[in-house]
Amino acid sequence: MIAYIKGTVHSYGLDWVILDTPTLGYRVYFAHPEKIRLNQEILLYTYHYIREDEQSLYGFLTSEDYDLFVRIISVKGVGCKTANNILSASTTDKLIQAIESSDVNYLKQMPGIGAKTAQQIILDLKGKLVSASISKQGVSHNIQDTLEALKSLGYKASELSFLDKELEEIQDQSADVLLKTALKLLNQRKGSHRG
Repeated sequence: MIAYIKGTVHSYGLDWVILDTPTLGYRVYFAHPEKIRLNQEILLYTYHYIREDEQSLYGFLTSEDYDLFVRIISVKGVGCKTANNILSASTTDKLIQAIESSDVNYLKQMPGIGAKTAQQIILDLKGKLVSASISKQGVSHNIQDTLEALKSLGYKASELSFLDKELEEIQDQSADVLLKTALKLLNQRKGSHRG
């Protein structure tokens, strides 16, 4: 399975982007073209959808959006295209808030979602999404980007939970400095746990 693709934005439309990598161009369904620009280098977390008659990739700028997408498609009656349309019509935080507060009317405004499906989404997902959204609040973009980079290196969210506070003092430094500091702190913690 393709976990993520790092490449340059070759072209994009309302719900797709073509990412140019050294040897291949990947066409990826993507909900937020307003967040990218041509020739920008980006990393997309990808969901690889495979059926007998179709193979497609769905891309996300953050692992939180990826996780939300995977949870939405786990709901009976909601496919990948519908989930992608939902994510393009709402912010992640508003969507989570609507599910947590059982706001059927908000969900019914999403493309392809009727009252029955909206209720099913709430039934299946309410209470399962809060921790992800709370952990994001109050954390600067620089720190968030650093945590995303570490996750892409294979670190688990539970291993990274202590870093928010540790990195706050240096959050205005470059991404490079933040990443090096974070790796150093993770190594120190590993060492102290062994001892």
